[in-house]
Amino acid sequence: MTLRFHDSATNAVRDFVPLRAGQASLYYCGATVQGEPHIGHVRSALAFDQLTRWLTHRGYEVTVVRNVTDIDDKILLRAEEFDEPWWALAYRFEQAFEDAYDALRILKPTYEPRATGHIPEMHALIARLIERGHAYPAPDGSGDVYFDVRSWSEYGSLTRQNIDDMQAAPDADPRGKRDPRDFALWKGHKPGEPDTASWDSPWGPGRPGWHLECSAMVTKYLGAEFDIHGGGLDLRFPHHENELAQSRAAGDGFANFWMHNGMVTYEGEKMSKSIGNTINPAQMLALARPLVVRYYLGQAHYRSVLDYRPTSLTEAAAAVERIETFLHAALARLAREDGAPAGVVPDAFAAAMDDDLNIPAALAVLHEAVRAGNTALAGNDDDGTRHSLQAVVGMTSVLGINPLDPTWRAGEGSPAEHDALDALITAQLEARAAARAAKDWAASDAIRDTLAAAGIEIADAASGSSWSLRK
Repeated sequence: MTLRFHDSATNAVRDFVPLRAGQASLYYCGATVQGEPHIGHVRSALAFDQLTRWLTHRGYEVTVVRNVTDIDDKILLRAEEFDEPWWALAYRFEQAFEDAYDALRILKPTYEPRATGHIPEMHALIARLIERGHAYPAPDGSGDVYFDVRSWSEYGSLTRQNIDDMQAAPDADPRGKRDPRDFALWKGHKPGEPDTASWDSPWGPGRPGWHLECSAMVTKYLGAEFDIHGGGLDLRFPHHENELAQSRAAGDGFANFWMHNGMVTYEGEKMSKSIGNTINPAQMLALARPLVVRYYLGQAHYRSVLDYRPTSLTEAAAAVERIETFLHAALARLAREDGAPAGVVPDAFAAAMDDDLNIPAALAVLHEAVRAGNTALAGNDDDGTRHSLQAVVGMTSVLGINPLDPTWRAGEGSPAEHDALDALITAQLEARAAARAAKDWAASDAIRDTLAAAGIEIADAASGSSWSLRK
C-alpha cells in the first residue's frame, strides 16, 4: 500500500509518508464568514472530506482541523452594510456554512477553531517573528506589525515566484512598510472601527492579519509540523505563501504536503455575480437531492476544474439512480440472506484512490461493478450479484455516496417512514406480479400507473421488480 499525492510545493506527486506511524494530520482552510457559502467553498470541503475518508479507510487515525475566520476586513465591511454587529453577522454566516456541509454529509472536523478564540497564540507567533528579525512594528505609530518578506530568502517558494515580480500586499497602509510586499501580522485599531473588533496587544490595540490567524491555529492543534495543508487553488497566493513564510521563519516545520483543489466554473467561464452565471449550494439543493449534489461536486479529480452546466445535476442524478436501482434490485434478489451486505473495496478502486485521489478512475470502477451486477441479475447469477453488491456498497461507502446509508435516508424521510413506504410499495409489486402471472394485464398496468402517478418508478428484471422514487 503506497499512497501518492500531488504536492503543490514541489509540483510533483510524492509518496505519502506520515510524520507519525498510523496517524495522519490534515488542516484545510475553512470559511471567512462574511457571506453565504458558494460552490467553491463546498467543493473544497468535499475534496478534503474524500481525502479524510480514504485515509481512514487505509487505516490511519486522522486528525482534521478546519478553521473559521470570524474577524477580517471583509466581515467588518459587510457588517456595516447590513447594519449588524460584526460578530452576529459572522456567526449567522458560519451557521450557513455548517448547514451546507451537513446537507452534503461532510464529516465534522476533529477541531474547528475560530480566529477570535486564539488571539494569545497569535501574539506569541508575532513575538517569535520579531525576535528572529522577520517582523517589525510600523514606525508610524499605527500599531501595525508587518512580516518582512525580504528577510526570508525562501519567500515565494510555494508558488515559485520571484519576489520582485510580486504585487504589493494591499492589506494595510503602505507608508508604514519597509517593502510594499510586506504583509500585516497585526492591524492597529483605526478610528471608526468597532471597539469590539479590537484586542490589546504589546503593539497596541488591534486585530490579527488573515494569514497569521491560520498559522497560529493550525500549529496549536497539529503542532509545529504536520502532514497535509489543503485549500482552494485561489488561496495559494498570497494566503498560503504567507502562511508558509511566517511559519517557517518562526522556526516551525509546518506542512509536509500542500494540496490544492481546483475551481468551479459555469459553462467554461469563471463564476461572477456581475454577469449572473453563479449558482450556490442552496440553489443546487433546491434542484436535486443532497446525495446527487454530493455526487456531482465530488466526481471530478480534486485538482481539476469542475464545470457546471444546466444539465450537470440531471446527469449526476441519472448516475446516482443507476447505482440505487441496482442496489434495490440486488437486495430484493438476495432478500432471503440475513444481515446488511458487507462492503468490499476492489483492488482497482483502491489503486485509483491511492494514486493522488483519482476519483474519476475510482468512479469508473464503481459503475463497471454496477453494470456487472445488472448482468448478473439478468442471468439469475446470485454469486455474481452478491459480489457486485458488496463492491458497490464498499466503494460508495468510502466515497460517502452510499444510498443505503441511513444518514442519506434520514435526510429524505426517517427510517421508519422509508420502511413503511417500502412495505406498502412491496405489497403493490407483489399484487402486480400476481396479476402478470395470471396474464391480467389491465390490473398489472393499473398498479404500475398508480405507482407512477405517485412518483414511484418500477424497474422490471428477470429476478423481480424493484422501485425507486422519481427525482
